[in-house]
Amino acid sequence: MFGGKQVVVCGYGEVGKGCAEALKGMGAVCMITEIDPICALQACMDGFRVVKLNEVVRNVDIIITCTGNKNVVTREHMDKMRNGCIVCNMGHSNTEIDVNSLRTADLTWERVRSQVDHIMWPDGKRLILLAEGRLVNLSCSSIPSFVVSITAATQALALIELFNAPGGRYKQDVYLLPKKMDEYVASLHLPSFDAHLTELSDEQAKYLGLNKAGPFKPNYYRY
Repeated sequence: MFGGKQVVVCGYGEVGKGCAEALKGMGAVCMITEIDPICALQACMDGFRVVKLNEVVRNVDIIITCTGNKNVVTREHMDKMRNGCIVCNMGHSNTEIDVNSLRTADLTWERVRSQVDHIMWPDGKRLILLAEGRLVNLSCSSIPSFVVSITAATQALALIELFNAPGGRYKQDVYLLPKKMDEYVASLHLPSFDAHLTELSDEQAKYLGLNKAGPFKPNYYRY
């Protein structure tokens, strides 16, 4: 149960925003840590307190890292956490929580069940560590088949493009998918919701400087 729980989400980027909104919707009291003043201002204007982890670490029930950084939650932080605090990572690989600092002779690990460990301090305090600091959205949950369908369709179209592309079009580099391709995949999945797209008139398309068939946003646009 998340209702009333004190939760800190470290990082208010794309992952942190979604995580914080979900927690808020479930009734949690959610706080944010941020290094970026723009993301911090977004969090404030979305109704979240922006804090330093050291300021609140003794009183929170759940800490979730979503920064993409390393050592966001350190042994010093974990030494101060209350009994029963849940610590997990939704950010970058397994670097955000300093799990190696917990593998010491003074602490005891107890496997509760798959992907859930109790870390016990000499005074009896226990922290609950999920997935040993790895990504909980991959380790402790499943991805909805509909989301997999969208992702797989996009990957399939990208592979078809690479296969059919003339030699020299693509180098060994990372390329953004064309907006047109993303829009096509989205359009394939809209019938599942019985969604009906509005179509631009010729006059409206000319006014916006768009092709009626898309793409509808520039490549730099972030949804």
